[in-house]
Amino acid sequence: MSMQYRRLGKSGLKVSALSYGAWVTFGSQVDDGVADACMSCAYDAGVNFFDNAEAYADGAAEEVMGRILKAKDWRRDSYLVSSKVFFGAGPRGPNQTGLSRKHVMEACEAALRRLQLDYLDLYFCHRPDPETPIEETVRAMNTLIEQGKVLYWGTSEWSAREIEEAKAVADKRNLIGPTMEQPQYNLLFRNRMEGEYTELFTSPEGLGTTIWSPLASGFLTGKYLDGVPEGSRLSQPHLAWLKDRFSDASLRDRVRELKSLADEMGTPLNRLAIAWCLKNPHVSTVILGASRVEQLKDNLSALDLVDQLDAGLMARIDTLFPAAG
Repeated sequence: MSMQYRRLGKSGLKVSALSYGAWVTFGSQVDDGVADACMSCAYDAGVNFFDNAEAYADGAAEEVMGRILKAKDWRRDSYLVSSKVFFGAGPRGPNQTGLSRKHVMEACEAALRRLQLDYLDLYFCHRPDPETPIEETVRAMNTLIEQGKVLYWGTSEWSAREIEEAKAVADKRNLIGPTMEQPQYNLLFRNRMEGEYTELFTSPEGLGTTIWSPLASGFLTGKYLDGVPEGSRLSQPHLAWLKDRFSDASLRDRVRELKSLADEMGTPLNRLAIAWCLKNPHVSTVILGASRVEQLKDNLSALDLVDQLDAGLMARIDTLFPAAG
């Protein structure tokens, strides 16, 4: 199946249903050659959105992506690039993290230098900042948009209340509010997308979503059912928190049952999990992470499975991983 494109919320921007992100892999797990091959594979398959952040490998992920984009002959209007601001890149001084006007503005300039771009298509507030008034952050993002350095801004892992407050501030002050949110969404983490954000999706302004971790950091591929393979994502020391999260035996049993369902359908578990995410009409794009071209191609083929997920199959999946209450 050819790539599909979806509106980013109620904006006029079209994003590929599947996109490619640099978290964990770029600047750390894979070399530039592999990163280049994966980006080329994604682009050739119709992917038009490449996700990044200042915090990924302390800025090195953006440098890798910037070198790759610089060497390509791709038209700039044929792809979208994001960055995110909050955690900083490198030193973590008092004004080198968070969502203050100072850090938001300086982090954007730094991201543009690393990515070797004139503007960011999407710019996310990577987490909420309780120490900065939301109006200060909204005004900083509005300034960046007016300067032409950012086209759309959004949030990542913000609560519905925080997003609503940002939208209210923007509306009251005649500023540009957030267009999209980047939440984690997969069979293990459903509540925010399917419960908390419901009114945001149906509001006049709408809300686009760029989903991260559709495979729950690889857990929904089934490769961790019998332990953590050497060299896998969960084997990396700095991701020990993820390893601990998925140590529950009953959870592994449910994933085994889901794998049996995938086997019954004649498809790998990873494709089923990604297709399930795509089935949600409020998902604008699902960000894929891959450290090999073969892995990326396999994940991209999940698009072919979406139409097979009828009401009966979705109900069977719900019995294993219940919907948000």
